[in-house]
Amino acid sequence: MNNDLIDQTKMCRPEITLNLAQMLEKHIDPHNDPRVYWAKEVTFDYATGESVRVDYMRYKPINNTVSGIEKGDFYCYEIKSSLADFYSKNGHNFFGDYNYYVMPEEVFLKVQDLIPYFVGVLTPGQHGMIAAKKARRRDRRRPVSEMLLMMWRSTRREVVKAKGEPKWKMT
Repeated sequence: MNNDLIDQTKMCRPEITLNLAQMLEKHIDPHNDPRVYWAKEVTFDYATGESVRVDYMRYKPINNTVSGIEKGDFYCYEIKSSLADFYSKNGHNFFGDYNYYVMPEEVFLKVQDLIPYFVGVLTPGQHGMIAAKKARRRDRRRPVSEMLLMMWRSTRREVVKAKGEPKWKMT
């Protein structure tokens, strides 16, 4: 897929978002490897009235020792399919050590001066996503335990959704 397939004149915003999401998933986990830890629609501060959602998150531990897990890095990705989407107040949630916008190149070219210093940008390239702007490390403000729990909860939601309606219901 390349930018020609993410042409806003040929697609509506939901289609562009879906294409960007599919390309990002392939970028995050190109070989469907169970050792790549990622989740979509990760919600923080759930049930507080001020919850926020990160479109995609990836966790990359240094290794599988206690220390390697504690020192791992989180990558947050926010999909912005259009200028209107970029300018909306929603979806600028950067909780990771490395944070990225994912957007068509045309959108990036129009908003590049508005992107914070530490935030990178991925755009569609001829052979997948390319870094139009590389993210710079920024220490996260949330503990690894909270970040992993939020990712796990979101992943679990997807598993339950794939299985159908849960067997239990609150009355």
